[in-house]
Amino acid sequence: MTAELVRGQNHPLPQVRLEVRVSAGKPIVAGATLSDEQGRVRGVEWVAHPGAPTLPGLEVSKQAAADHRLAFDLDALPPTVHRVSVLLALPIGVGGPVRFGAVAAPFVAVTGLDGSEVASYTLTGLDAESAVVALELYRRQGVWKVRAVGQGYTGGLAELLTDQGLPEARQLAGSINEAVAQGLARSVAAPPPRTPDADRSRQAAASAPGPDQPYAGPGPQGTPGLVTPQQSPYDRPGPQGAAAPQTGRPGGSTQPDPSSVAQPSSPTAGGTVDYSHPGRQTAAPPPPPPTAPPAQPGQPAQPVAGDATGWSMEERLYNQVWGMFEDLARTVAAYRSAVDFADSRMEKELDHVLSDPRSRIGGQGDAAREAARAKHMHLVDQARAVLDRDLAQLTAEAEVVEPALPMAYARWDNPVWHGYRAPMEIPMALRLGDLRLPESENLSIPMLVRLPLERGLWIDSGRASLEGTLADSDQVRRLAMDTAVAHAARLLAVYPAGEITVHVIDPAGAGASSLAPLTQSGVLGSPPAAGAAGVADVLTRLTQRVDLVQMALRGGAADSLPPGLDTAEQLLIVNDFPHGFDDRAVTQLRYLADEGPAVGVHLMMVADREDAAAYGPLLDPLWRSLLRITPVPDDHLADPWVGHAWTYEPSLVPANSQVLHQVLAQVAAARRSWNR
Repeated sequence: MTAELVRGQNHPLPQVRLEVRVSAGKPIVAGATLSDEQGRVRGVEWVAHPGAPTLPGLEVSKQAAADHRLAFDLDALPPTVHRVSVLLALPIGVGGPVRFGAVAAPFVAVTGLDGSEVASYTLTGLDAESAVVALELYRRQGVWKVRAVGQGYTGGLAELLTDQGLPEARQLAGSINEAVAQGLARSVAAPPPRTPDADRSRQAAASAPGPDQPYAGPGPQGTPGLVTPQQSPYDRPGPQGAAAPQTGRPGGSTQPDPSSVAQPSSPTAGGTVDYSHPGRQTAAPPPPPPTAPPAQPGQPAQPVAGDATGWSMEERLYNQVWGMFEDLARTVAAYRSAVDFADSRMEKELDHVLSDPRSRIGGQGDAAREAARAKHMHLVDQARAVLDRDLAQLTAEAEVVEPALPMAYARWDNPVWHGYRAPMEIPMALRLGDLRLPESENLSIPMLVRLPLERGLWIDSGRASLEGTLADSDQVRRLAMDTAVAHAARLLAVYPAGEITVHVIDPAGAGASSLAPLTQSGVLGSPPAAGAAGVADVLTRLTQRVDLVQMALRGGAADSLPPGLDTAEQLLIVNDFPHGFDDRAVTQLRYLADEGPAVGVHLMMVADREDAAAYGPLLDPLWRSLLRITPVPDDHLADPWVGHAWTYEPSLVPANSQVLHQVLAQVAAARRSWNR
């Protein structure tokens, strides 16, 4: 039973892996501090905030938002930590309210990973305060408890952090506010819980999230939280990958995502590498969210594109897409549960009939069996009617949302690509394909992953089923490489000119025909590397780049990188692995997969795992660190939220379409103009 706390009240925590959900009427900053037995915060490394969102045992949101989900694993905290304080603050310098008295009372809830609510607290009575300690998770005699605190500070984060004994309080508060104001913490929190009438944009700030809403973590990479069957939802490197407790919601989802900052590296004590172009101007603020026309009595509200929370239309559409994913997962789960219940009930009634010898034969037994089957059919029909109603509403929403999606989220057949112009800033997510369930063959949900990519991609080139027949291995390898090229072209198209560089390793030249659009347009950083020497050269250059940037960041010398270093993000496409790879090259590849994403080096492998079986378990960490996708529809993605096996369908260029060549020509022209 949920404990509704008042200020000062505490409640025991039944589990150590949980999340704290925050709902507010306006975008706020959420963070957490760790303190020792004396209640002291020992340093900035004990503070989780948008610029440094992950500490051992906890992860907070990377940007200001009206809804947050903070993930905790209390057993993973350092043994010297005895208290965790959950902080809320109004962002400074970005406009909007400057005191909590001017916004709806924030609502916080402590829940299990399955969404079951343990305790909740509404922060009432705040006025001039702009920062507040909302909750305190503390350890007493080996048992963790939660206390409602509600201690506000008119001096904002600086005063709050000073009160917790942090010597660098003012400097840290300033850096947090600056990061939020400049948009450095750009990744979005998991989509907020959806109301039954799908009105996501006007959810009351004080209403508690539904008990069936799991943590969606920054997702696949976002992807909204989907994982492959051989993976645990905790295998994913930090949000996209992303490694905090993930459940089946994209944005966190299985991948759905789900998994960032505008720069490839997160702010650290040593500074960041600034990948932004100094001359770029951000676009004008988007119009306010659209509102749906009033519904007729007894009819569902008409769907509207962008009808979700967010600071921009792009963010609202992102949240709406993953809200649709959640709704589809939920309604199908309810249908399957209802059918299982009907089956179980009919079996029990039939067993009861058969257990009575008097009713096994004759009209009485037949009547009882017929009644049991009729009840079963009635229950299944009821469940199907609800499912059909929900699918119809989601289909209507998809028909409105799909045409409104921005370029990075749109299918290749969307007209938005025909008016392509190089963007001025990195989008928050990228479409990798579509997801659907067996009960929704006519409804698919875009699969979005966060940008910058924080998890590499493994495009499976093994034998697969193609339109009901076993495809030829060469045909599948060609399809896999075509898929890689389509994804690489999409990445090139959605990044500003000069802010991503693509390298290709194709040891035997087997992917030459698929790579033609990239090579002929001149968008590659260098010609595809061939042979063992080419493999070694590319891998050595990229591993050296990772080492240099890591050393610069750790040493606080981000501005002293070599002048010739390409500060753009790097994407490496590897085809035909492990052909041309020796043990050293395999080790370098694993290093890039593990360490590269944090400093802007990303991996896309086109490979058949069986081809690398000779390496044995050596490559298992590599496979697990990558998000597996397929060149043909396949149901290998599973969400740990409700356990569905989702069918993934890649986002490919339509046959005989020239859109890919047209877009790459524009990308090449933009790169030439940028280099002048």
